[in-house]
Amino acid sequence: MASHRRPKQPSRTRVTVLTATAAAAVALTSQAAHADPKPTKSEVKAKVDKLYHEAEVATEKANGAEEQQDKLKKQVDAIQDKVARGQEELNALRGELGSLATAQYRSGGLDPSVQLLLSSDPDDFLDQASALDQLTAKQAESLQKIQAKQRALAQQRQEAQSKLDDLADVRKTLSENKKKYQAKLADARELLNTLTVAERNKIAQEEQRASRDAGDRVELGNEVPASALGAAALSAAATQLGKPYVSGGTGPNSFDCSGLTQWAYAQAGVQLTRTTYTQINDGPRVGRSALKPGDLVFFNNTSHVGLYAGNNQILHAPKPGAVVRYESMDYMGTFQFGVRP
Repeated sequence: MASHRRPKQPSRTRVTVLTATAAAAVALTSQAAHADPKPTKSEVKAKVDKLYHEAEVATEKANGAEEQQDKLKKQVDAIQDKVARGQEELNALRGELGSLATAQYRSGGLDPSVQLLLSSDPDDFLDQASALDQLTAKQAESLQKIQAKQRALAQQRQEAQSKLDDLADVRKTLSENKKKYQAKLADARELLNTLTVAERNKIAQEEQRASRDAGDRVELGNEVPASALGAAALSAAATQLGKPYVSGGTGPNSFDCSGLTQWAYAQAGVQLTRTTYTQINDGPRVGRSALKPGDLVFFNNTSHVGLYAGNNQILHAPKPGAVVRYESMDYMGTFQFGVRP
């Protein structure tokens, strides 16, 4: 006789485990389907370039703070030297007043009427009295000098303290911008490390090829410089091709963007200011169509500067990890204007 027992039902615990496992598998499959794809080489490069641009903004602000710091330090030193000399003069005036007081005491220790009675020679007494009056007048003059010197010293000390406070603020700004720069660089390196060695090498090769092509186009342009100064500055900058970009670099071993332009024009006998934000005022401005070789060219809200090399190409110190090179203006971001020192 056949058995009619009902099949054993799975336990509630087993059903729960199986259901949870199935749900987890579905969730993982769904997450995998919706996971962000790995960024492409070009996307990584774009993000890295953006970080380099932000680092350069911080670099130029740090350069400005450093320049301001140097000026303030010189001013503070000059004021403190003036205060030290003033203190010496004040001490000398006080010594002079002390000598006058001693002389007055010796000659005027007695009441004048008593001195007249005791004096065997009235004329001699009158001479002494006249000398005492002159001594008192000289004392008054010395006191006035001392008071004036004290007021001047107080003002100079106040000025020195104000400059020292400014110096502390500038040093704080400098430190903050250096930290920003270093943080942006760290982020850029981390992004670059998501690429393979082959991908990173390919980016470098593409940039080198683009720079060679830009240099060739400069040679083909044969544009006439705006001035002998511009020609000399551009020629000097060309001798630095291949030198590394380093934040704060002013040559001759390394450069940042404004450090290169400042150095190049210094070789031509022209002293430019230190940062992009001040170099924009180092000459009259010119539009893109009027650019001549040797002109300064500014990009991206004036946070980057290079030298116009002709035929739509520039010579500049581009970014961390790169070297001084030629580059097409078409790859430089937003053009602002040119400046002709």
